[in-house]
Amino acid sequence: MSRIEAPCDEATSNLTDRLLAGLPPEAVLTDTDVTASYANDMASFCPAGVPAVVVLPRTVEQVRHVMRTATELHVPVVPQGARTGLSGGANATDGCIVLSLTRMDRILEISTVDRIAVVEPGVVNAALSRAVEEHGLYYPPDPSSWETCTIGGNIGTASGGLCCVKYGVTAEYVLGLDVVLADGRLMSTGRRTAKGVAGYDLTRLFVGSEGSLGIVVRAVLALRPKPPRQLVLAAEFASATAACDAVCRIMESGHVPSLLELMDRTTVKAVNAFARMGLPETTEALLLAAFDTPDPTADLAALGALCEAAGATQVVPAEDPAESELLLQARRIALPALEAATGTTMIDDVCVPRSKLGAMIEGTERIAEKYRLTIGVCAHAGDGNTHPVVCFDAKDPDESRRARESFDEIMALGLELGGTITGEHGVGVLKKEWLAREIGPVGMEMQRAVKRAFDPLGILNPGKLF
Repeated sequence: MSRIEAPCDEATSNLTDRLLAGLPPEAVLTDTDVTASYANDMASFCPAGVPAVVVLPRTVEQVRHVMRTATELHVPVVPQGARTGLSGGANATDGCIVLSLTRMDRILEISTVDRIAVVEPGVVNAALSRAVEEHGLYYPPDPSSWETCTIGGNIGTASGGLCCVKYGVTAEYVLGLDVVLADGRLMSTGRRTAKGVAGYDLTRLFVGSEGSLGIVVRAVLALRPKPPRQLVLAAEFASATAACDAVCRIMESGHVPSLLELMDRTTVKAVNAFARMGLPETTEALLLAAFDTPDPTADLAALGALCEAAGATQVVPAEDPAESELLLQARRIALPALEAATGTTMIDDVCVPRSKLGAMIEGTERIAEKYRLTIGVCAHAGDGNTHPVVCFDAKDPDESRRARESFDEIMALGLELGGTITGEHGVGVLKKEWLAREIGPVGMEMQRAVKRAFDPLGILNPGKLF
């Protein structure tokens, strides 16, 4: 794959002039203080370069102009959404065009008959959810950053969320895409029908590709009928092992909760300190479960009994949707709460088979002891998707080293347990080495072949994934 060189000042000036030929002046940012603010997403330990220019297109044609220009001048392009990612996948490279899609934020269509929404990539997840709710519909994928993250970013990383255990992840809701390719051509994939198997599933190929194959400029998303308001149950456990046993009992019993989340003691204390939520700090593990069924009270009672059989010390069902939402908010703010407590965090995203969830959490506890670090664990327990959060002082070189080593050991543990290095955050820069370990040399060869087919010059988000 061709090496991309950072352009010199003269080349940058030429690049800017070429971009301005097809973009309004307000869409092209060159002030270095401004462009520097677009250099990073929210990941730690991920290097970022200095962008030559930031562009903020509003139309598909403007995106096509950017990519035609980039191809002609052999300039790298880094697509970005809201930069809430946690793997460095949106980090700039030296001399690149940062292509921010946040101004392409229109909901183009909501069809109650076809149960689809057609949106631009800059639409915020929560804005879409609220818009379709007014039509009696539901868009399930809901990452913890749903109030700020964009649909384009969700597609790029194949995001999940709190409701995955029942409703699945972003990939299951993307029916079709319009994609601007590296050379500026516009391609449509997929469909807007309920079924369709024409040709290779290129839509799924783009979901999770982290902007390395093309620029998503429009998405056709599947919707569901709006479910009843869910009720939440909180169960306290004297150990994370007991909480994980409860998760196994719940899934084995055939129950389908709309949410099944776990927070360890460290996370609970951080949330209380951050937002004064009043969660029980005496617990070693707090399990949150929810049902959005016609009779959630009965379902929660049955689930509560399973928690008690697994050793829950207390089971408290919410009395109404407002109390339920308060509990969910506690889970949503877990990551910022841990970051606020320590200043810097590294957030793992290791997904293991549900049957191995207890072993994953126990192993993480041993790693925390080994490296003398605070590591809080929150998890989409119903999916086996754990988020061990390594807390450290970035100003302390030794502690930073231990943080990085503990992070790697946690990922190695996940692979040993038959899991994957990322369930929803993506590979980006942070986990490039680990992707190679997970999929092996033949898998890497095929991945690179796909990349070359779509991006022969290697200008799309270079340095990410591999």
